[in-house]
Formats: sequence, structure tokens, C-alpha cells
Amino acid sequence: MKRCTLMVDGNPVAEAEVADTALTRARGLLFRRTLPEALILRPCSSVHGAWMRVRLDVALLSREGEVLHAQVLRPWGVSAMRRGAKEVLEAPAGSFERWGLGVGSRVALTAS
Repeated sequence: MKRCTLMVDGNPVAEAEVADTALTRARGLLFRRTLPEALILRPCSSVHGAWMRVRLDVALLSREGEVLHAQVLRPWGVSAMRRGAKEVLEAPAGSFERWGLGVGSRVALTAS
């Protein structure tokens, strides 16, 4: 998987992995012993928490990186659907609060 720096509203907040192939998107965070600081799934418009053991912060992003929806996803839960969602950002629960990420925030990736 590709690695890069995750920016929220112009501020670097975490190292992110990018899942942009069918295989890496399908695996996502499933069965990982340790979670990355952040994972971007692209293209993707929603996610599920099947087989997950921990809660995740999940944000649905527009093509331009605007946060359209943010939620805490419980194990076995399903994310909301939003028109225009093209990517999904996943992170350990509590990350979005630390990063100041909410609806309307802008997310971008830069080379690490």
C-alpha cells in the first residue's frame, strides 16, 4: 500500500495508507493486529465493520476531499451513505476529535 501524510484543513495530522486497488480495498483494516494511523479507501463510498473488533472513526469524502459525513463505526456496523462520496477515511476511534476533523473539513494527501 502507498503511504503518505494526511492533511486536515492544511495541517499534517497522521501517516496514512492508501488502498486504491480492489485487493487492498477489500482487505481494508480487517484482521490487522495493529491499525495504521489512517487509511484512505479510493474509490469507495461506504464501509462496514464486519469482523472488526474495535470502533473506528469513518469519514465520507467528496472528490475534492471535503468531509461530507463523519461517524464512529461500531463493530459489525455500516457507514451512512452520502451523495457525492468518492473516498472513505478510516482511523482509530478518537482520531477525528484529536485532528479537529468534522463535516466540511478538507482532507488532502501529500508525499511522505
